[in-house]
Order: sequence, then C-alpha cells, then structure tokens
Amino acid sequence: MDNESRVIHAKDLLNNPIFNEAFDVLKKDLLNRWDSSGSPEVEARESIWLAMRLLDRVHNHITSIVETGRMADILDKQHPFI
Repeated sequence: MDNESRVIHAKDLLNNPIFNEAFDVLKKDLLNRWDSSGSPEVEARESIWLAMRLLDRVHNHITSIVETGRMADILDKQHPFI
C-alpha cells in the first residue's frame, strides 16, 4: 500500500464514529477496572495499565500516519523539487 492510501485509510479510521467509540469504551472499561481493583491486585493493575498504554499506542500510530502525510503534503507544496 502506498503512503497516500495509508493516509486516506488512517483518516477514515480516525473519522469513523464506531472506531472512536470502540477506543472510548475500551479506555473507560479499563479505567473502571483499574479504579475498582483492590490493593493486593498489583498484577491485575499492571496488566490494565499495559492494556491502556497499548490502546494509546495504536491510536497514536494511526494518528501519526495522518500527520506524516500532512507533513509530506506541506513539503511537496513548499519544495516541489526536493
């Protein structure tokens, strides 16, 4: 898949309400599970924390594809011969 297609697909994902709802629901669920965990449940809280970080990383990766595409467009317009 070329970069232009990647940017288009990434934008579509970020603008998709179901996609965003899934991230929101998962994040809220993880926060609720973390908040309701007891003090002896250290391993469970660490797993929840890791899941939250991974969720953020996936979203950030998709966002970075879009932002990188925007940067490439700007560079192409400012310096079309580079």
